[in-house]
Amino acid sequence: MSSADGRGGERAADSVPTDFDSDRRLPTSLLDLLADLGAPRVLVFGDLILDRYVEGTASRVSPEAPVLVFESAHVRNRIGGAGNVAANVVSAGGRATCLGLVGDDEAADRLTMLLREAGIETDGIIRDGQRKTTVKSRFVNKTHQVLRFDEETILPPAPDALAATLAFLAERVAEFDVVILSDYGKGVLTDACLRAVITAARERDVPVLVDPKGSDYKRYRGATLITPNKLEAEIASGITVGVEDDLDRIAQSLGDSAELDAVLITLGKDGIYFRTKGGHRAILPTEARAVFDVTGAGDTVVALLGMALGAGFGLGPAVRLANLGAGIVVGRFGTASVTRDELRGLLGATDPGKIVDTKELSQLLVALRNERRRIVFTNGCFDLLHPGHLDYLTKARAYGDVLIVGVNDDASIQRLKGPTRPICPVEDRLALLAGFEVIDHLVAFAEDTPLALIEQISPHVLAKGEDWRDKGVVGREWVESHGGQVVLIPLKQGHSTSTIIERVLALEAKH
Repeated sequence: MSSADGRGGERAADSVPTDFDSDRRLPTSLLDLLADLGAPRVLVFGDLILDRYVEGTASRVSPEAPVLVFESAHVRNRIGGAGNVAANVVSAGGRATCLGLVGDDEAADRLTMLLREAGIETDGIIRDGQRKTTVKSRFVNKTHQVLRFDEETILPPAPDALAATLAFLAERVAEFDVVILSDYGKGVLTDACLRAVITAARERDVPVLVDPKGSDYKRYRGATLITPNKLEAEIASGITVGVEDDLDRIAQSLGDSAELDAVLITLGKDGIYFRTKGGHRAILPTEARAVFDVTGAGDTVVALLGMALGAGFGLGPAVRLANLGAGIVVGRFGTASVTRDELRGLLGATDPGKIVDTKELSQLLVALRNERRRIVFTNGCFDLLHPGHLDYLTKARAYGDVLIVGVNDDASIQRLKGPTRPICPVEDRLALLAGFEVIDHLVAFAEDTPLALIEQISPHVLAKGEDWRDKGVVGREWVESHGGQVVLIPLKQGHSTSTIIERVLALEAKH
């Protein structure tokens, strides 16, 4: 069995074509693939799910029964199921349309709104009055799930919903570069729907990728490839993986029975295995340095794989790109997506320098997490720098390996402190702060609070001055729920920007 290195920033990407790769593009590196990927048009057809995270604490036992008492503090709604595949496509620079069924309920409204906000086309979302929208509620104590509560109706589409689905497929499949079937077993992907979409797509030479469910993969007959995880592949084939040759037997069995061009099996911490119809096979070792949460990793794999194949690239480089993306998302909490900039960052494409924008920050964060660096974040206006600032930042830096500082832009300071501030424009403040050796990276933000920046960074340590003890530290819930800590740093007495301004104004008044 051959193996391949998943990184691929500096080496050829499977330069020997496989039987799958006839007339397909074989880039010299993954960086070249990303540069030429474009914006493939992807149809994601399958089960749409609203993922709800109820964050709180479970620190005591109920006096009524031997169960934990969960005290809810915050609720977050996220795109799940087939929608998360589409979110990964858009995040990585592609164009995605969702086709699927939802109920006629509040959860459907919320999910549709989230999809639109993510830049996903929703004209394929069909209301089915006989079902309720699938909602998975996860109760989370810091980073650990205490309970999951599912609300769903599992049944085939109602006649009018089925007719609308088939009409969409007949009219629209030719518009897309690739079709991804995301099957969570909720009843949407019936045999009739599968036959319709696979037949229509293959007649137009559109690849069809399947993230399968259940044990009968013959349902997906004629698709381009399937992407089960190891357990799913074992169940579907009836073969247990003991040695690598067992993977070959599984892939050949599944591929032959469903008449597939290739089979890809995700192996968790052991990476990704794939085998083509002609017998070309490889295992790519995982790119993950630390596994935090595997939720949604399969969605990332099939999304990136579909984008690369839809853009005309060969299977080898497409699998390596998918493996790279999976290594990023398993280091995050909950369903997640990955951007093209983050992929470039993991490949070492750029050195963004000390002052970065949010796009460069995305690349930087992937590299820092890949190196297992302990990230400290703090923020402020930093108008008229003084020794108190240096003392505070030095103490903050001591809590980790990297200090990232968020700096309010001029407009946000005016909203917070009035029209006479700031004294120094943001460009000058950033340039002066860049001279502080204790600061590793600086990024300006335009919002009134740094919450969006904190959520993007998810620092190990959020540092604030001790004067925020009774004010409520913005981002505390996010950081602590993701396993980080909030530290309040003592301030150097007698030093503040306001004091300096008052002193200058007093001297000016005397003269």
